[in-house]
Amino acid sequence: MYFGELSPTAQTAYAEVFEAASAQHLHRSVAHLTGSFAKKTVKGRLYRYFQFRDLDGRVRQIYVGPDSERIRALLDKARDEPDASVVPLARSAMALGCQPLIPAHYRIVRRLSEWGFFNAGGALVGTHAFLAMGNMLGVTWEMGARTQDVDFAHVGKNISIALPATAKVDVHQAIESLEMGFLPITSFKGSPGATYINPSQPDLRIDFVTTRHRGGDEPIIPEHLNVAFQPLKFLEFLLEGPTQAVVLGRPGAVVVTIPSPERYALHKLVVYAERGRRLQVKAGKDLHQAAALISWLQATDPDAIVACWQDLLSRGKGWQTRARKGLRALRTLDPDLAHHLPLPDPP
Repeated sequence: MYFGELSPTAQTAYAEVFEAASAQHLHRSVAHLTGSFAKKTVKGRLYRYFQFRDLDGRVRQIYVGPDSERIRALLDKARDEPDASVVPLARSAMALGCQPLIPAHYRIVRRLSEWGFFNAGGALVGTHAFLAMGNMLGVTWEMGARTQDVDFAHVGKNISIALPATAKVDVHQAIESLEMGFLPITSFKGSPGATYINPSQPDLRIDFVTTRHRGGDEPIIPEHLNVAFQPLKFLEFLLEGPTQAVVLGRPGAVVVTIPSPERYALHKLVVYAERGRRLQVKAGKDLHQAAALISWLQATDPDAIVACWQDLLSRGKGWQTRARKGLRALRTLDPDLAHHLPLPDPP
């Protein structure tokens, strides 16, 4: 058993805090700016933005979210004063079974949100995204939902995605403003690396990753973000077609951008194959997270995972090799789950 169902009351509580946090986030983003809402279609899906002209004369965009009835209702009242009920709603959702972040991790995510990271093409990835997905999908995960790393990603410039990637956000200053003792690890070439640690709490890490580029594995520092990002293979697959969720903590709730469940699940199979034996613990967690999400998708939305699998296999032999290895591991872990999957073997 990979997950348990949240009660209908808990699912309703999550929906309410998501609605309230989204309204609060949008109000904070646009209430004092002169601009207008705009639309953009990416790969057949419609997304909403707030568009304005910055002090330097350049047109900027603030990401609102994928078009939906909920988003359209938010736009209608975007400049109204938001309802100040997020904190009690968040605490009610947690009391009913929705899973919160631990306080230190919640502070980090909230601070980057306050500084506009998620409006500038940023996303929450890794285990915290997996935890947020559980609340979003109405389930609690049986395992694989705990970590000491807080992982953030940025879309980069080499994939077509509906998140603006040019808004200016000083991520390094945002981390310093936490006053939690985080310092960037220096890379081999002496430049700041893409990981922050607190020397007194070395297990607590903040990692920044992005899609690969012509420079290979060398960390890059986008001028408009002022923090180093570590390029990773296969990350572009994960970051296409993102969705929104909220992460919960006693201080309230934060709207974050996360990968879609189907892409997260299949990306974990690929990452499992990539890690190799030297990272068996992380690889095992990757495989269990993939199995949990695939189990949920198989029961609720099998068409989504089939379409995503076909996209993965269309990306070439390297992808197919790793998909084959990941699928083989899934069959070993859970033969019954793998047997009922409508996924063809890679060529």
